[in-house]
Amino acid sequence: MINILKEVARGKRGAKDLSYVEAEYAAEAILRQNASPVQIGAFLAAERMKLESLEELEAFVAVCRKYAVREPVHQGIDCAGPYDGRVHSFIATFPTAFLLSAAGLPVTLHGSAGLPPKWGITLQDIIQASGVDMAGLSRSSAIQAAEASGVLFVKSEQWCPPLGALRGLREDLGMRTIFNTAEKLIDYACSPYIVFGIFHNTVFERISRLIGKLGYQRGLVVQGVEGSEDLYIDRPNRVYRVENGIAELDIIDPESLGLEAVVPADAVWTAEQQLRTAEEVLQGRGHIAYYNQTLLNGAARLHAAGCVNSLEEGVYTCKPLLDNGRAWETYLKWQDTLLSRRAATLWQG
Repeated sequence: MINILKEVARGKRGAKDLSYVEAEYAAEAILRQNASPVQIGAFLAAERMKLESLEELEAFVAVCRKYAVREPVHQGIDCAGPYDGRVHSFIATFPTAFLLSAAGLPVTLHGSAGLPPKWGITLQDIIQASGVDMAGLSRSSAIQAAEASGVLFVKSEQWCPPLGALRGLREDLGMRTIFNTAEKLIDYACSPYIVFGIFHNTVFERISRLIGKLGYQRGLVVQGVEGSEDLYIDRPNRVYRVENGIAELDIIDPESLGLEAVVPADAVWTAEQQLRTAEEVLQGRGHIAYYNQTLLNGAARLHAAGCVNSLEEGVYTCKPLLDNGRAWETYLKWQDTLLSRRAATLWQG
């Protein structure tokens, strides 16, 4: 590991990108913790300053996948959002998941408890607020809920234990690391489609090429809200569409679809407020900005997966599912399955 550090930690001008083989060696040393905490911390900080290359990212994703449980639960779309959560915005990907499933496209969500640098509200926090015991949520329970509803939620540190072992070190560093990207691409359900959120436009091309190299049939890379996979509803969105390894830049403009809406500036988000807002949207009501944002993201993801021929068709497909209760019913199936499994476990105990 010392020789690897000599390559990446030479300073701004002297640092070099690692080859795939070198990056694979570093990832193995870190995930198996054969390297010392000091070496791991130094490597992650040096990579953050140098910026990760495509080969380094690809190697880290491959090694993370090697140590993860990956099951082809369903053939759908993987929604890859930031594990450090949200601070200032609605997590539209949560209700969008049940909308997509109601439209016939299975969904995989994944995440963990909050991480740096944002320490925001996460999907795990919202699910906990719904009454599901996240600490006791087993893989079999998550899969059973997916079979009932078409929506799988993966606790990343349970399905990929080395990530959990690194949590303390990542918290101490307090910065974004290569794992903030790699963990989102483990693809626990072996999905053919992915929607991936980024923050900086400087990584657009790199991530789009990586998604192509990882073998996804189709992908959508979104410079979304707080670096998430959620499209903005109050401005045009720059995206890269990836199909068969080829990426093309596109613009998704909510105004052109008649969906543009002003987002409330005074919203204060807690896990409970996120849940209430999502449930209102799934019942076809709530604030128009969050309703439209869920509709837009549903349409864009159906289009990205090739389920509809246009964004307009996606909107026409999704709107009745919110208004007639189908998306809400899908959510209730998922929630009821998880809650009944929890009740059964408590009774057996």
